[in-house]
Amino acid sequence: MFPGLTFKPSQAGALPLLGRRLFAGGAFGRFQSPKVYGRIGPLEVRLASKRAEIRRAQRLRYKVFYEEMSATPGALAILSRRDEDAYDGIFDHLLVLDRGDPNDGRRWRRSKVVGTYRVLRQEIASLYDGFYTQDEYDVASLIRSKPDYTFIELGRSCVLKPYRNKRTLELLWQGVWSYVREHGADVMLGCASFPGTDPKAHALALSFLHHNALAPEEWRVRAHAHRHVDMNMIPREKVDIRAALKALPPLIKGYLRVGAYVGDGAVIDHQFGTTDVFVIMPVEAIKTRYFAHFGAPDALPSEMAPVYAPLS
Repeated sequence: MFPGLTFKPSQAGALPLLGRRLFAGGAFGRFQSPKVYGRIGPLEVRLASKRAEIRRAQRLRYKVFYEEMSATPGALAILSRRDEDAYDGIFDHLLVLDRGDPNDGRRWRRSKVVGTYRVLRQEIASLYDGFYTQDEYDVASLIRSKPDYTFIELGRSCVLKPYRNKRTLELLWQGVWSYVREHGADVMLGCASFPGTDPKAHALALSFLHHNALAPEEWRVRAHAHRHVDMNMIPREKVDIRAALKALPPLIKGYLRVGAYVGDGAVIDHQFGTTDVFVIMPVEAIKTRYFAHFGAPDALPSEMAPVYAPLS
């Protein structure tokens, strides 16, 4: 997550935290040697391989979400200084690490976690409460209507402030795309956020999304009725497209360029102090010109693959 640039599901589900920790399908249940998806200079993106690395990602999330941005921490988060929830135990955790300069002469060097994403496969989500985004949007209905598709949920994206640049974003996307290809996923979904809890402050951008990026009916997910905020605030003919594009968070613009859609309705996330929109990206809808950069969907990811992303 960045100021005005997030891609996260909203509030956590209700199951207790400790009940999630030892599940065989999630991150806490199956640690192996690190799986590296890409490198740029001293930075590398890979899956977390031990609990300590996930705790470091949670500390990064706390620093960004609660200390820098407007999320409201609970008592446990204040004490632990970590953004931790009941779903962390079943998500896989992508990390961007700064491995430092190998020529600095130090014999021991601890890599620094400077960016993170968490990803959840449908096969794991189906064993528990479903996808985290279900709290805000009726994701379950879409999944039932697409029995031949496999879904992956993205969330809790954040990057340490000094590293918020194109290079780190590219590396995060390389990790996500490699993970999607590795697991043969057909669809990515999650919630993208605008800062603040007043949707009217984003009326132009939300209206632009409603008129120009609304998912086709077969892919359209609607916010739950009790949380639904109409994004159609300004008539299509009165939307200044250039100004609207400028007002969109960079990550949302990036995903729209690739071929993503948005759902029906925004949702206010009071805990994180954001206005969320649902984002869905069927792999089949990704514009083919990007495969030259990312690799074809049916190709195995390469550890040292070139890293590019449509985020500039």
